[in-house]
Amino acid sequence: MGGAGRRTGAGRRAGGTVPVRRPAHTVRLPAGARSEPDGPAGARVVPWLRLAAAYAWRLVLVGLVVYGVFTILGRFQLVAVAVFLALVVTSVLRPLADLLNRVLPRPLCVAVALVGSLLLLMGLLALVGDAVAGQSGTLANEFRGGFHRIELWLQRPPFRLSAGRLNALERQVTDYFSAHRADLLSSAVSQVGRVVEVVTGAALALFTSVFFIHSGERMWGWTRDQLVPSRARPAWDTAGRAAWITFAGYTRGIIIVAATNAVLVGIALLVLRVPLALPLALLEFFAAFVPLVGSPVALGVATIVALAGRGPLTALAVLVLIVVIGQIEGHVLHPLVMSWAVRLHPLVVAVSVIAGSIVAGVIGAVVAVPIVSVLWAVLRALRAVPP
Repeated sequence: MGGAGRRTGAGRRAGGTVPVRRPAHTVRLPAGARSEPDGPAGARVVPWLRLAAAYAWRLVLVGLVVYGVFTILGRFQLVAVAVFLALVVTSVLRPLADLLNRVLPRPLCVAVALVGSLLLLMGLLALVGDAVAGQSGTLANEFRGGFHRIELWLQRPPFRLSAGRLNALERQVTDYFSAHRADLLSSAVSQVGRVVEVVTGAALALFTSVFFIHSGERMWGWTRDQLVPSRARPAWDTAGRAAWITFAGYTRGIIIVAATNAVLVGIALLVLRVPLALPLALLEFFAAFVPLVGSPVALGVATIVALAGRGPLTALAVLVLIVVIGQIEGHVLHPLVMSWAVRLHPLVVAVSVIAGSIVAGVIGAVVAVPIVSVLWAVLRALRAVPP
């Protein structure tokens, strides 16, 4: 008794209460009282459908934002194109200005880089114009004889077009131009306003590039500090740095590829003695800025000129040249030169070019690939940043 009392008193002093053991048993609720976290059976959604719905409304939201951005840019197309050209000029001339800045003041470096590039471009255009003017008489005779050779070629198998049929086609073309002369003239006059827009956009691009080359970092820093919250500034800087590196790398790479293509085309056309070799090489340079499409179109024009000026064999040689240069560009130049930029799959490039041409014509086809490359680089950079 004494020991039991001491144990009971010690238990009360230690815990304050006496633990009571209860038998262990499970309580089962009726089937109707069980809770259903997912709701009734009719309202349950399979996981893959819920995931698809979550992605779907986000994609719809992103699509609406992209559509709004392109709508705004379409309203201000001249300004958007001018800023894009200014960024292209900045990506090309900024390294030269930084190099000259080691020995010259910054404003003088910008002036030397811009004026020197303009003089080089004007000299190249003057050289092309002089070549065309000097060969105008010879070219007229060659094209006249070339069209006669084409007529004789069409009269042979497999076409077998008679001379009367060819004359009828020629009369139809002449009658069309005669009947629509007024419409064609009014259309040409209406393009004068387009020329004014082009000149205005070029002047705005040149004016904007002066400030981008001179103080682009300060402009970026001011925009970041004024418009971006402090927490988002590191991610903003990371995205901006990735975007600029990709855009500059793509622009310099495509210029190198275009220049290489132009040199190869010019040499081949000179060897084949195709008329207008220098203008056609310049056309190839500018056409190479439209990936996958520009070079074949420019070389197709060169094929027509070769057919009219030198005959079918030379035109066939130019067709072989199209295939060879396409292989060199796709398998050698792009992998080597574009290695520092974002390398997109050819299917993505093709879809981007077609979509850009549908949205904004030739301008959209030119800017589609760099825009997609920049967006992909920004996504990769932000994905690598820890949360």
